[in-house]
Amino acid sequence: MESHKLPLRIGVGAIVINKDNKIFVGKRRDNPNNDRWQMPQGGVNKDEDILAALKRELEEETNIKSFKILQEIDEWMEYELPNYLIGKIWKGRYRGQKQKWFILKFTGDDSEIDLGTDRPEFIEWKWVSPDVLPEIIVDFKKKLYENLLIKIKTFIN
Repeated sequence: MESHKLPLRIGVGAIVINKDNKIFVGKRRDNPNNDRWQMPQGGVNKDEDILAALKRELEEETNIKSFKILQEIDEWMEYELPNYLIGKIWKGRYRGQKQKWFILKFTGDDSEIDLGTDRPEFIEWKWVSPDVLPEIIVDFKKKLYENLLIKIKTFIN
């Protein structure tokens, strides 16, 4: 199947802001030698509510349960996979993702964060300044992160 005919996978993303106005990022375990980081995100299961998917993905990837939602970003954000990844990711069923992003305030303690979950996706995590987000993400998500950065600015004092 030609890649442009593949659908976009529906997903959610979490912009987790701590008390110091830093953003949570994790280094993916499927790309450990590449110094690229991302915010928690994942697919929405069939018949799953967007908010339920957000909570599930956040817990699956980080064990974070202590947060309050500051904002659901109105528009859907999209990215396309580069050609070399089409067919390798998501069993070749999608060409990219269409995501609903949420801005969250982390209300817990760092000790709550645990990457050793049942389905680990990250091998390392850290808090970063929002401004570095576009520089540390994989190239094909850079535009998406630049757009998210504009949305985050109003919540960072």
